[in-house]
Amino acid sequence: MIYEIITYTVKPNQAPKFLELYEPVYAARRRNHSELIGCWFTDIGTLNQVIQIWPYESLGERERIVAAAGKDGEWPDDLTDLVVGATSEIYAPFPFSPPVEAGEFGAVYEMRIYDIIPGTYDDLAAAWRAALPARRERSRCAALLYSELGGMHKLVHLWPYADLNERARIRRETVADRIWPPSVVVPAKDPRGTIRHQVNMIMLPAAYSPMR
Repeated sequence: MIYEIITYTVKPNQAPKFLELYEPVYAARRRNHSELIGCWFTDIGTLNQVIQIWPYESLGERERIVAAAGKDGEWPDDLTDLVVGATSEIYAPFPFSPPVEAGEFGAVYEMRIYDIIPGTYDDLAAAWRAALPARRERSRCAALLYSELGGMHKLVHLWPYADLNERARIRRETVADRIWPPSVVVPAKDPRGTIRHQVNMIMLPAAYSPMR
């Protein structure tokens, strides 16, 4: 299984309008070819972004579906005019990653994006494999993915919470109990560690997001 993460950057304060205009396009056209697994807009962190996750069985299936969907026509001008930039990246799960599933899991989602130091993949995987089971007992991990195409050496993990207070409490407790972060559970053998840069965003699900 692979996952395409598409990030649209829209004009300031226009993410709700983008979602309003995109929903009928998705329902009438794109959904006929394959379904989203999740769609959110950013609330804290990098603002004015809409983030979609599309699941595919393979790169070949993605290529076929995207080509078929493209024959349905372009977006309407009023939707296209809101977009100032877009990126597409392909991710894959680790063997121990939790399933990426639709469902109602939380009102807010935290997406964390890490740039990984090249050559430290084995250290990273060992730490996450060891730490994730105990961390998942405290709250759901909705996705744990590493980059395959697009931005290289990246790790994305997604966590739903009831609200920001629950997020703060759980993160505080897991750190105090030394079950998190993974680098505490299994320190990297490489003296550089594994993480070069971190980005954190709080997102709210779109009304039509299958994961919400």
